[in-house]
Amino acid sequence: MPRMKIFNAQEEETFEAPPFFNSVERKKFFTLPLGLADQLEGCRTPTNKISFIMMVGYFRARRRFFGKQFRPADIEFVAARLGYELLEIDLASLAKQTYTRHQQQILAFFGYRKFDAEAHAFCSREIAAMVRSQLRSKLILLEVIQLLARHKVALPSYNVLANLIADETNRHKRDLVGIVDKHLTVEQREMLDALLEKEPDPEEAESPLQVQRHRLTLLKKSFQSTKPARIKANIADLQLLQGLYLKLEPVITALGLTHEGLRYYANSVIKAEIFQVSRRAAADRYLHLLAFIAHQTFRLQDTLIETLLQAVQSALNTVQREHKEQYYAERVGRHQALKELTAGLEQTLLNALSGIERLIADEQLSDHDKLTMIAGIIKEQEPQRSRTASQLQQLKQEAETAEQDGNYYSLLSRRSLKLQSRVSDIVRHLNFDDTASAPSLVQAITYYQQKEGNVERHAPLDFLSQRDREALFDEEGKFQVSLYKVLLFIKVAEAVKAGTLNLVYSHKYRSLDDYLLSPETWNACRDEYLKRAELENMADCERTLQSLAQTLSQQYARTNRRWREGHNPLLKFRPDGSFHVTPKEEETGSASLLGFFPERKYVSLLEVLSTVNQATSFLDEFEHWQLKYRRSKPPARTFFAGIVGYGCDIGKQKIAQISKQINESELEGAINWYFSLPNIQAANDRVLSVMNQMELPNAYRRDPTKLHTSSDGQKFEVAVESLNANYSFKYFGQSKGVSVYSFIDERHLLFHSTVISSASREAAYVIDGLMHNEVVKSDIHSTDTHGYAEIIFGVTHLLGFTFAPRIKHLGEQRLYAFEKRKVYEEQGCEILPDAYIDTELIAAHWDDILRFIATIKLKHTTASQLFKRLNSYSKQHALYRALKEFGKIIKTIFILKYIDDPEFRQSIEKQLNKIESAQKFSKAISFGHNQEFIQSEKDEQEIAEGCRRLIKNAIVCWNYLYLSQKLREAESEEQKHVLLEATKNGSVVSWQHINLHGEYDFSDEKLQDSVGLEVTKILAARQG
Repeated sequence: MPRMKIFNAQEEETFEAPPFFNSVERKKFFTLPLGLADQLEGCRTPTNKISFIMMVGYFRARRRFFGKQFRPADIEFVAARLGYELLEIDLASLAKQTYTRHQQQILAFFGYRKFDAEAHAFCSREIAAMVRSQLRSKLILLEVIQLLARHKVALPSYNVLANLIADETNRHKRDLVGIVDKHLTVEQREMLDALLEKEPDPEEAESPLQVQRHRLTLLKKSFQSTKPARIKANIADLQLLQGLYLKLEPVITALGLTHEGLRYYANSVIKAEIFQVSRRAAADRYLHLLAFIAHQTFRLQDTLIETLLQAVQSALNTVQREHKEQYYAERVGRHQALKELTAGLEQTLLNALSGIERLIADEQLSDHDKLTMIAGIIKEQEPQRSRTASQLQQLKQEAETAEQDGNYYSLLSRRSLKLQSRVSDIVRHLNFDDTASAPSLVQAITYYQQKEGNVERHAPLDFLSQRDREALFDEEGKFQVSLYKVLLFIKVAEAVKAGTLNLVYSHKYRSLDDYLLSPETWNACRDEYLKRAELENMADCERTLQSLAQTLSQQYARTNRRWREGHNPLLKFRPDGSFHVTPKEEETGSASLLGFFPERKYVSLLEVLSTVNQATSFLDEFEHWQLKYRRSKPPARTFFAGIVGYGCDIGKQKIAQISKQINESELEGAINWYFSLPNIQAANDRVLSVMNQMELPNAYRRDPTKLHTSSDGQKFEVAVESLNANYSFKYFGQSKGVSVYSFIDERHLLFHSTVISSASREAAYVIDGLMHNEVVKSDIHSTDTHGYAEIIFGVTHLLGFTFAPRIKHLGEQRLYAFEKRKVYEEQGCEILPDAYIDTELIAAHWDDILRFIATIKLKHTTASQLFKRLNSYSKQHALYRALKEFGKIIKTIFILKYIDDPEFRQSIEKQLNKIESAQKFSKAISFGHNQEFIQSEKDEQEIAEGCRRLIKNAIVCWNYLYLSQKLREAESEEQKHVLLEATKNGSVVSWQHINLHGEYDFSDEKLQDSVGLEVTKILAARQG
């Protein structure tokens, strides 16, 4: 029996038992390849022959052996195929020596080796690395199974693998505890113990009743706010944590914990009560507190840099708006001044010139008289000329001010104090990485920190543009300190976004190289990484580009030929040479699924969740945060209450109070310890896995060999302060909100979602959804324009996906080629390349491109995290430019196919319609708080969204189960056909038959006053 329970009983039984084959699979797996058919002749008895064939079949299906376990149905099938009677077969008498020989023959034929001591050691090393990253035990087990398959090692028993994971988990914990015991001094232990002592709560400072709270408790939460007082509180916490971190850094470094490891131990502290932390064994307690200090230090630095980014952007938005308003307000004045100037010029210059011309032409006047009279005219116009000169000078100054953005800088200066109150201390206390950041900006930040914000005229200016430097000095040459500070803050924000300014102590804002596979590791194990990432066929850059050049050339030829031959009538050219296309309209029937779902009975949401849990056991994925927790789980209803409370935005406290048979304390404990994002994602995957195995969902597939998926963002308001939320007047008016970026496949399986800032570009998150899921494997993925970028074309291609977005103004996109435009013009092409692919740039950085892709493919870091540090601001980054250049090739191939293939265009349009339908579904589910998030931190928002997606998947799964039963119960083929057609042409994303809002209780008991309102006295007092 394994020392660690990883699979549940059903999963363990499935792993340890031979597979169940249907008739088609039996024919496939029990048909011997030629090489093994020859070896079958060496088996002398019917028992030996049948056992050999069945061992081959089971191994081909599962890459392992099952001892003498054989399915009776399989025995009958193989015996009948060989012409033997069942009475001739006695598998129980199969000799051990024969069984072992069969194993060796099968392993040798398929190029596998048995799970020996070498494989055991290999597994131990790989598991140790995953344990250090604190992956869930089940994920480690599944990854090891895949790893052994890639290395062609026969799988051992479940107990062997589970015990290996248990051994490495225990060894890792022992090693960490040993490091703590060895390195932690008495003074450092006292510092950690002090965190468990009580001190006054600063939030209750004004209260006459001083509340004493443990110092550790005060450090668990940070404020998600840009209000100065909240920022100061965060900075005070950072100073305390950072002071502790710097004193404890040698011990924390010695532990060698990954960021995931720090997060695991730290969250065990954050979730626990003080007494639960205190009663741990000393070394274990210190280990958890060390991780807590490191994690919270990094987390607070991230929080403060996000505060800075939001405060700076808010200030810039305000200044830009005021500058625009000021410009338009001054425009009226400028027009009036210009009108007066032209009138003055007409009155002075033109009238004077006309008078002088007449005098010169008058022959009766002497020259002396003419000069005298001309002087009189000039003197007469002197007052008007002075006014005109003044007006001209004023317009000239205004023009110079506008040219130099003088008003803009003036507005920046006026906003400086407000921005300083939020940002100044942040810049002073953050630890920027001077080895991986722009030197000129680091110099300015260092100066600012050393001067504690007291900037003088000799402050560093190299990080500023020439125009910025000129604006720093007023007309009298005085240095404008306020303007300098606001410009510094703006440049800091821009550089952080660009990845050219990084933090030392951070989870999210370190340098790009910190997130990639390290160059040393990559160079040492490059071939192994390429093999594991399935990039071996891409290793040769020249061969890869040659293949793509051929594909691109053929696509140019095909698209142009088909248009010339009249096979593409939906492609039209405009007079300027650009083109446009329309999707082919697909003719579909008018059948609907609504009539097939229950009409007279509404199914409660709780019933849906319970039924789907019976079918999928998704609640088994809700594991306790602490891996070795062995107490019984709360009942299923408690988890259902938590899922509904989160997913419907009701809130955990309210759902407990308005529900029967739910214990509020039990619910709060379950949410605290079991509702982690990995658990909820795994629960979703469990539901998806069952739907993935059903036959009915395949009715929606256009091509059984390829799966089409799509993604899109949906805006939601946030009802509380949150640094993940941003203003967007278009979507939220005066409120803030976020974007939920969701993924769906053509069978309506919702396989991923994430909550991002509404100001973030969606394209950065496309790869995350495609790489996250182990159940839904996308072949083609579509987005709208917001999810499109040239670099995404390149990355998706290298990861093995076809990216097929719907791009707005497609005809304005630039096309590229390996050959010059003239080559295609000579071929008579109408659709021509606009630019040439820079193959030298791609080739020069090909190894870095492969390292970037391997980092994503091996899930070392998420793609969105890499894109955050390598984004559109970083155009000077060679890797960014090389990936984008490669993406231009794939984008051009796609566009040429898109405009040539109306079926392809239509499939993209139809798939994007599915994600838009799912967004309406989301709004229906999110009814509890005016369709707003009520969580402030991004992690909590992700959990709420994960629960909402779990509810949606459960409803879709219930619908499939219901329709599948209807199909089975159909009395005729015609009835089956009608239902199948309705399914194909309708949508299983249907919730009209589901009671989402609960039931109303009109019993006499519920009609009674429950809060003691004295209605008669209240009304009497009002009348009096």
